[in-house]
Amino acid sequence: MELILKYFPNLTEHQMKQFEMLKELYEDWNAKINVISRKDIEELYVRHVLHSLGITKILEFKKGSKIMDVGTGGGFPGIPLAIMYPEVEFYLIDVIAKKIKVVQEVAKALELKNVVAEQKRAELVKWNFDFIVSRAVTNMPDFVKWVADRTVKDSKHELKNGILYLKGGDLADELTAFPNAVQYNLADFFEEDFFETKKVVYLPLKHKK
Repeated sequence: MELILKYFPNLTEHQMKQFEMLKELYEDWNAKINVISRKDIEELYVRHVLHSLGITKILEFKKGSKIMDVGTGGGFPGIPLAIMYPEVEFYLIDVIAKKIKVVQEVAKALELKNVVAEQKRAELVKWNFDFIVSRAVTNMPDFVKWVADRTVKDSKHELKNGILYLKGGDLADELTAFPNAVQYNLADFFEEDFFETKKVVYLPLKHKK
């Protein structure tokens, strides 16, 4: 928790309690359904929680926004973002049922009223969102194909509606087809070694009727 407060000192007591609960919840569920590697569960707050919250350093979601988290796995980045933005709606999807089960139970334990989690492929989603977030589920060209027509027309944020994608390493080749993509280095915001090569890639999407 010291780590979260180091970068987000203005959390409410309720948010602090929710973030604090994550460790026990994920340790408990991970023992039943392995959704996080053993090494990563020991580094939960750096490698999962803080990493997810890197998106908030790029953009603060406004009240009433709708966000889809594709390939959420155990609930990242969706669950930490839902704690941070209780007045924003989050739709978390993954193709693996047991992972969605964990997400649903964690959201229930945290009393997150702004989270809906379903087992679903991104291509089958019929609703539109302000932003689509994800954490390295596939390469950017394939990801864009999955979600290209899933943004709402009107933007209410400083950035136009689109994708906020957590990824690491050299992305030059992967982003060749997307000249309007912007890379933000998380090392500019977080000093832990883990973030040295980690980025948030922002890609605006054109609204399609």
